[in-house]
Amino acid sequence: MTILITGATGNAGGAVLQSLAAAGLPGRALVRSEVALPAGITPVYGDLNDPDSFSLDGVSGIFLLSGYNRVEDLLAKAREAGVERIVLLSSSSLTGADLSNAVAAYHHAAEEAVQASGLAWTFLRPNSFMSNTLRWLDQLQAGDTVRVQFPDVPVSTIHPRDIGDVAVQAFTSDGGSTTYRLTGPVSLTPVEQVAILGEALGRPLTAYPMTRAETHDDLFASMPEPYASAIEGFFGDGTVDETTVTETVPEVTGHPARTLQEWVQENAGRFS
Repeated sequence: MTILITGATGNAGGAVLQSLAAAGLPGRALVRSEVALPAGITPVYGDLNDPDSFSLDGVSGIFLLSGYNRVEDLLAKAREAGVERIVLLSSSSLTGADLSNAVAAYHHAAEEAVQASGLAWTFLRPNSFMSNTLRWLDQLQAGDTVRVQFPDVPVSTIHPRDIGDVAVQAFTSDGGSTTYRLTGPVSLTPVEQVAILGEALGRPLTAYPMTRAETHDDLFASMPEPYASAIEGFFGDGTVDETTVTETVPEVTGHPARTLQEWVQENAGRFS
């Protein structure tokens, strides 16, 4: 068994690499340039937007990201190369009623392409990542006040390694095609997340609850309108439920879902 990990330098792909290495399983990381990789993981140089730029020889499974070009060509190449399973990083946005927004649309397109490929598949639909707390890094470098969007909306954020562990189980099990809804172990508001971060860092952090108008302006100033509208709908209008906690991570992996406290302790150095 050899797994190719796309997005290998990102939060989710990097977590899958760590989980593969921890399980003693061989893997290949699709990268554009030389990077440090865990033991047992070898680099494959190429561009996910260009399936012709890398080989799939000897690959039995692919951890795939949504939103890239020529995904149908990649899947056809995978089928011809004898790949057995695709584990797709999808999104909680597909559990909502509106599939027309920009975020849900590209994840839905990727899921449809994988389903049409004829390959066995597993779709991972995780909540927001615990690593998203790094979005506050600039504010933390400026002081001890953190402006938080949607301050009253609790989210059961997920540790990326739990996504990695579920992905490894998907590759190593003999199960059929399935969809996993992935969450963390508890729902926390952004204000509560800031308090946990402050305690771990030993800093007297204070959360400033942004109003809906302030949040709207902040979102639309920081990203293209279609994505800002989607996120505002998810958390401001409640079109997606990221509050409910599922038991998928412990049921699939056999261990409890990791906590935000654990993630912050592991990554405290990134906030200095």
